[in-house]
Amino acid sequence: MEPTNKGATFYHYKLLKKTVIHPYALRIYAALPILFVVLDSVFVSPAGLFYFVIAVPVILWIQYVVSRSVLLIAGYPIAKRWRNSFRLPWPGFMPDQYISCGLFRKVQLHNFWIGLSFTAMFIIWSPPAFTLSLAFMHLWLLAPRFYALVRTGWRRQDDMLKFNPADVSCYSQ
Repeated sequence: MEPTNKGATFYHYKLLKKTVIHPYALRIYAALPILFVVLDSVFVSPAGLFYFVIAVPVILWIQYVVSRSVLLIAGYPIAKRWRNSFRLPWPGFMPDQYISCGLFRKVQLHNFWIGLSFTAMFIIWSPPAFTLSLAFMHLWLLAPRFYALVRTGWRRQDDMLKFNPADVSCYSQ
């Protein structure tokens, strides 16, 4: 009789570090866009809310395209392992399963620099309120990801990250 789990893969991970996102930090993080829109509307342009509403899907799309492109170039299977999330603190295109720290860092650094470059291009052609909204949204979306990377191990290459709704964990194989 042949074993039924012949092609099965078993992963054994050891938890190295778990970083919990505190509820108060999550509330402050959620309130920052509201504060930004109010300040932008008062000090920069009365149309600040309009520009902010436009900037949100633009930045989400840019980060999606950059992340997907980096993953495709790296040869990483995307279909079942990454998804669009709209839950705080991980909004945007995020891994749904374990991901290598090195690959996640690579994706986020590409997101950071290409997103900033894209935003910088808009300085010339768009109103200042729109450019500020793009920059704010870009940095706001990336802030929890970089926080997670710094807290769990920026220099780790082969370790794995797992993002949960209230925490991020770093595992060693």
